[in-house]
Amino acid sequence: MDKIALVVGASGIVGSNLSERLISYGWPTYGLARNPSIEIENLIPVAADLLNKQNLTQALESVNPTHVFITTWMRNETEAENIRVNSAMVRNLLEVLSPKKSVQHVALVTGLKHYLGPFEAYAKDGFLPETPLREEHPRLDLENFYYAQEDEVYAAAERDGFTWSIHRPHTVIGKAVGNMMNLGTTLAVYASICKHMGRKFQWPGSAAQWNGISDMTDARVLAEHLIWASTTNVARNEAFNVVNGDIFRWSWHWGKLAKWFDVQASGWDGTMHPLEKEMENDADVWTQIAQEFDLQEPALNRLASAWHTDLDLGRPIEVMTDMSKSRKLGFTVYQQTEESFFDLFNKLREDRLIP
Repeated sequence: MDKIALVVGASGIVGSNLSERLISYGWPTYGLARNPSIEIENLIPVAADLLNKQNLTQALESVNPTHVFITTWMRNETEAENIRVNSAMVRNLLEVLSPKKSVQHVALVTGLKHYLGPFEAYAKDGFLPETPLREEHPRLDLENFYYAQEDEVYAAAERDGFTWSIHRPHTVIGKAVGNMMNLGTTLAVYASICKHMGRKFQWPGSAAQWNGISDMTDARVLAEHLIWASTTNVARNEAFNVVNGDIFRWSWHWGKLAKWFDVQASGWDGTMHPLEKEMENDADVWTQIAQEFDLQEPALNRLASAWHTDLDLGRPIEVMTDMSKSRKLGFTVYQQTEESFFDLFNKLREDRLIP
């Protein structure tokens, strides 16, 4: 049987980059989302609501995928609600596909909250893992919707006989508009506002993050990792960390980002300056910038997700991720994080999303 991909969440950072890469490799690729992208050439859009099983059944009636890539989630007010909603999304999808008996592999994208805890207890004392983070680290004794999603995949695999892979990226760098977790674009928008207003490009986070070692995940690396794990026998039925392969400190990386935007960098000064606070009055400023430079997106909240960037950069520990498991099994893709940011910034400028 030829490989047929169903990318769930095809409009997001991970899903859109994955869809483009699958199509470039010749895979017929369906992109499922509530409002699927029509910008990706040769992507077959599927409009569906993962929480509406009847709607999902109708939308997937003629779709018989061999490989399913789940790259989406829905944010809710509490972790209990995150668990209820996000596990239902995975369960509904796999139950609808089950009678088709076409699915050979399911790949689920989660992340480092597997080790750091849910948003309600994110990277707090009592729940801090040893670093570098390794796949064998046990689940935390906390509610976590990532665990619930995994369990839905495991149960469906047992029922239907497909193989699976779990992918745990660090913060993902890549282009997407309207994405709820987008550190790269958030920093690009913040730097653009600083330049326009003559403000310093102020480090928003903690001393631990400023001084400690970190890493990131380029969406293009994650796309290659997803395809690799879904088509490599020794990688099936395994959970993997996936990052670029280099490490850095924000204390020197911050200045490089500032230089790209020609703004003055200001580092750790003894206190945190959360971006939610720094940017709370910038919606009108961004609208003015968008008008002046004829940008495509005048709504600040469609580009910047300050809350998520604050969580990442405000952690009380350094966070680095071990890639030994993937390397030993043959995944050798590498990407310099500095270039990930610069590639993104150039793309945002080319697409007239930043000035």
